[in-house]
Amino acid sequence: MSGFARSLKIALGLAIIAALIIVPMNFNRYGLFILSQWAVMSIAAMGLNLTLGYAGQVSLAQGAFVGIGAYASAIMTTHGWPLPAAILVAIVLSFAIGWVLGYPALRVQHHYLAFVTLAFSTLAFLVFRNESWLTGGIYGISNIPRPHIFGFATNRPLPFYYVCLGSLAIVSLAVWWLIRSPWGRAFMALRENPLRAQSLGVDTRRYTLMAFAIGSALGGVAGALYAPLTQYIDPVPFNLSLSLDLLMMVIVGGAGFYFGPFLGAMIAVLLPEWLRFTDGYYLMLYAVAVMLLLIWSPTGILGILDRYLAERRTKAASALRAVAKSRLETAQ
Repeated sequence: MSGFARSLKIALGLAIIAALIIVPMNFNRYGLFILSQWAVMSIAAMGLNLTLGYAGQVSLAQGAFVGIGAYASAIMTTHGWPLPAAILVAIVLSFAIGWVLGYPALRVQHHYLAFVTLAFSTLAFLVFRNESWLTGGIYGISNIPRPHIFGFATNRPLPFYYVCLGSLAIVSLAVWWLIRSPWGRAFMALRENPLRAQSLGVDTRRYTLMAFAIGSALGGVAGALYAPLTQYIDPVPFNLSLSLDLLMMVIVGGAGFYFGPFLGAMIAVLLPEWLRFTDGYYLMLYAVAVMLLLIWSPTGILGILDRYLAERRTKAASALRAVAKSRLETAQ
């Protein structure tokens, strides 16, 4: 990458970060809620992207882990615990359950694994709905408090949006480090060819479990932020449709691409809002737009960009070879 291209990418990244910090200052309450929801769903989609996009393990249980994190946060914060402690418990609980859920992935793959995670998602929803002594059942948990950060209250929408945005930044940096570490390379080797990865000394059993556990833990983080964002939770938001929405975010944005979950969450959360001017047709238009996109590019939006850049690199390499060949022929 040339110095100019690197500087351009850094400048673009800084401009986007500045826009996310400054522009929402002029938004109303609902606009801030939607942006906060985008940040929370991006965290959950990043976890699923780690499991599916990088490690190649199909999961339909990410919505259940968001629910586990949300209920852990709601129960603890309504009993006087601070939000950071609730997030830590949500991470540990989701990580442990995700590790156990990863064991079926050692024996089944592809759609069989999807059915196993689907069963877990259904089980989690039934626990949320029926165990009213813990979760409040169909009545849910209300009056979930928002935290005080270094003495500053985040009860208002803008301060809590910054809490969600800051959490997204921390998770993004952690995932950036992870996918560039030996663990990230092992996940990608596991996705491409498990037998070859095992022959090269990669402990496929351990890394399969780690992919599920870390991805599930990020779902727990998203849930722990979702509870104080809405300040009321019940079982309905954490049914199978949430897992399918998160799966769509990863696929539409681009599975296996770092920025895929950000883009996919933006489309899933923001695009329906942008199409509301069509009145009752906005969900139909949204569904049609997603279907056309996946028909045209099954690798998602970033897959289109990756294919375009690959073609440019191929053409540039071909042109260099042609120039080198002509110079060689001239010299002879």
